[in-house]
Amino acid sequence: MTKAQNPATLILRPKRFQWLKWLRRLHAWVGLWGAALGLLFGVSGILLNHRAIMKIPAAHMEQSQVELALPAPLPVDAKDLAKWLQAQLSIDREPNRINTEPSKIVTWGGQNFQQPGQWRVDFHSPQHSVNAEYWVGNTFVSIKHQDANVFAFITRLHKGVGMGTAWVLLADTLAGGLVFLSLTGLLLWTKLHGSRLTMAGLGLTSLGLAVFVALNSL
Repeated sequence: MTKAQNPATLILRPKRFQWLKWLRRLHAWVGLWGAALGLLFGVSGILLNHRAIMKIPAAHMEQSQVELALPAPLPVDAKDLAKWLQAQLSIDREPNRINTEPSKIVTWGGQNFQQPGQWRVDFHSPQHSVNAEYWVGNTFVSIKHQDANVFAFITRLHKGVGMGTAWVLLADTLAGGLVFLSLTGLLLWTKLHGSRLTMAGLGLTSLGLAVFVALNSL
């Protein structure tokens, strides 16, 4: 004879299965949304993780440097220089950084010298970087140009180099999706497999291994 089942259990079970069905669907759709971006961030994350130790020589920036003569009259300030560079180099974006250092006294060889002010103007995009350096009073400006290969391009995308607010918000959706997938993955594991002890063991082992490696790397 089969053991009599509680009628309340029979009522709740279909609701439980329906809830798990929708949870699995949400888990799948969020995973699909982040699949392409996840691939990009995963590959670039591996390259960035190995940029100092066990370096993978894939990302490369082709560099060139020139000196451009400035027009007369000379730029009056760093912003004026940035506008001239935009027109001269056909740069269609605003500078990412404008930095100015005032003139100051420096000591070299036991003597004091008046060092002129310095202006720095940087333009960045995922594909290119333009760094301009100008010593106030010179009739030329030094330009360093860098072109990224494919791997350098995706690592710069990962870091958001030269990207705007839209890209930052898009990347935030991926980060939020990873949090959601982690939480729903835990719920699905406990509801479908039922082994909370196994789940806790795997989670604590992963966390413990991360802490152990981090502490031994200090």
